[in-house]
Amino acid sequence: MGATPARRLIIERCRAAGFPTVRMRRLRYHPAIRQLVQAVRLDPGRWILPLFVHARSEPRVPISSMPGHDQLSLDALREEIEEVKRLGLGGVLLFGIPDHKDPLGSDATSDQGIICRAIRVIKDVAPELLVITDECFCEYTSHGHCGALGKAGAYDTVDNDQTLRMLGWQAVAHARAGADMVAPSGMMDGMVGAIRQALDQAGFTHVPIMSYSAKYASAFYGPFREAAESAPQFGDRRSYQMDPAAAAEQALREVELDLAEGADIVMVKPATSYLDIIQLVKERFPGVPVAAYNVSGEYSMVWAAAEKGWLDLQRVALEMLTAIHRAGADIIITYWAKQAVKWLEQ
Repeated sequence: MGATPARRLIIERCRAAGFPTVRMRRLRYHPAIRQLVQAVRLDPGRWILPLFVHARSEPRVPISSMPGHDQLSLDALREEIEEVKRLGLGGVLLFGIPDHKDPLGSDATSDQGIICRAIRVIKDVAPELLVITDECFCEYTSHGHCGALGKAGAYDTVDNDQTLRMLGWQAVAHARAGADMVAPSGMMDGMVGAIRQALDQAGFTHVPIMSYSAKYASAFYGPFREAAESAPQFGDRRSYQMDPAAAAEQALREVELDLAEGADIVMVKPATSYLDIIQLVKERFPGVPVAAYNVSGEYSMVWAAAEKGWLDLQRVALEMLTAIHRAGADIIITYWAKQAVKWLEQ
């Protein structure tokens, strides 16, 4: 039987494209050739490891929903930082769990708060290691929201402008303790400008800001809420974090505003469900370093599937990191950081 019209059309198109002279598989048959033509190279120096530090006595408190991760005491943090230094990671991003919470999250702005103490520990162990601190209040407030409470019309929400002042105090306290970079994550309007002004007035003009510029109200944050003990006691965070169904241009506008206020690095969070946003940001703002947060839910769901035998943990994790870099992320904040380095060393 002769070829069908559809098959003849496919053959004609292949011939027009150069087949059999052009064969893309020539660049794939040999492992060394595949490596030569790779556009994305996984580099641990571009990965940031999130760490959760608590003020209690237990050295390590396992995070049940995030296998391989613990809440760390200050003593356990010393051990962790020794390993991070050995692995050659790009730095750490600190989240704190205080021993006391109040409506204003006062531990977050205290020079003796858990994060300031953690910074000093890290700088004692590894002075050269990049220390980034999360600038937010959800871990420190008794209500679990990202700042001082207020109202927007009839709705309970975070008081944006009061929280801006608090963010400035927090960032300055962290910089005094030795933080190398600050990362505001609460999605408050004007947060970058308020922090930049506070840092500059306090003499920390050299401290850069990595802003969570496009942070979505995502369901992928679930395990983080356990890790940071930061679940809101009422409502949710959709009045200040971005709507996943919003137009992509809203994310670009958020980034543009943060850059105008003085952001040095911009971030998209979560990463894998928002690869399109990462790509758009990278294309729209050439030359601006772009970070992406490979969040807790993205990490935990791969672990859960691997434990069921449904996925290959190592291959999937490395593929996710590759995809995030390929989309345009220069920096990845990821819970895979330590494991991924060890896999690459194999």
